Amino acid sequence: MIAESAALIASQMPGRRFAARLALFYAAVFGTVGTYLPFFPVWLKAVGIDPSWIGLITAVPSVTRFTVLPFITGLAEKHRALRGAMMATAFLAALGFSVIGLLDTPVLILIAFALTACVWTPLVPLTDGYALKGVARYGLNYGPMRLWGSAAFVVGALACGLLVEVIAAKHLIWIIAGMATVGALSSLRLQPISAPGPARVMLPATSLLRERGFLTIMAASALIQGSHATYYTFASISWQGAGVGGLTIAGLWSLGVIAEIVVFALSPRFTLSPALLVVLGGLSGLTRWVITAQQPDIAVLSVIQLMHGLTYGLTQVGIMGLLVRHVPGHLTATAQGYLTACTGIVMSSAAVVSGLIYARYGEGAYYAMAVLALAGAATMWFGRHRADTPYAAADQPQSVASGG
Repeated sequence: MIAESAALIASQMPGRRFAARLALFYAAVFGTVGTYLPFFPVWLKAVGIDPSWIGLITAVPSVTRFTVLPFITGLAEKHRALRGAMMATAFLAALGFSVIGLLDTPVLILIAFALTACVWTPLVPLTDGYALKGVARYGLNYGPMRLWGSAAFVVGALACGLLVEVIAAKHLIWIIAGMATVGALSSLRLQPISAPGPARVMLPATSLLRERGFLTIMAASALIQGSHATYYTFASISWQGAGVGGLTIAGLWSLGVIAEIVVFALSPRFTLSPALLVVLGGLSGLTRWVITAQQPDIAVLSVIQLMHGLTYGLTQVGIMGLLVRHVPGHLTATAQGYLTACTGIVMSSAAVVSGLIYARYGEGAYYAMAVLALAGAATMWFGRHRADTPYAAADQPQSVASGG
């Protein structure tokens, strides 16, 4: 009996080691995002970049999501080199943020950030692909590994908020670069994973773009998630202009992510269909952005921030549930690429438009985001029957459903 127990533990060790190291990498990657999203626009403003340029610069990552990102992820998948690609992009991203910190003119920052975004934005989809291979290889659960990323986002934002109280805003870029360096170093501990067997030939990748249910899913997700563009770009600037301190700003961002984590954790208990979850996410976005446009006081704003669990988290849970029903196992990475590309188009366009509107009307930019969220909810509502109809269900990766 003792020998059998020892053998069982030994057989589980590679999977546990894989999960622990991947969780650390997720934490480092999303910790970087946690410092970037709230404070990169603040740094841009601190070095003298005006709002229209800020909107243009912060739109760059969204542009790379539908241009360079699919090429890099596809190339890595084709050559079965996800781990190597993760390491390379992590180190290049750290280098890029360090170079950006040496610049102070909008054109040079735009160019340097564009190059950095080309290697930075593929990190999450590459990591998700690597994680799913580990799920299949070791029988792991995706959710517990991914949650460390969301938790690290909160820690990163809070840590940056504490530091912004004691350092000048023009030095915030070095916190972002430092977190990116931590991510690069942690990538060295990622363990190799044996290549999967040859995939079964079923449907061509382009068949997804002719499937009406998938197109509904993709459009609804892009519109609702894209409606966060003004929030991601100008929230910290608006709050800082209203006299909100750095630690409070970090706390507001953290409230949203904590709500997101709670939604992910509770998602296995949801009884509504995935399509209705997406509709609720879009309607929550409509409500959230209209109220935010009113420039509410800090107490109301804190409550509104908790709606991020609905506008982002609930939408993400619903979209993942729908993808599980529609996408054959051999096309899941392709589907994620299409979804990311479509979201990138909407998000980048919304960020540029937000910059133009914000420069003239300030918080009025949130009304445009409310329209996007409503459009996403309507798209899913009127296409819910197509989106909720199982498609190639026998070949779906069921373990992804709860991962978000």
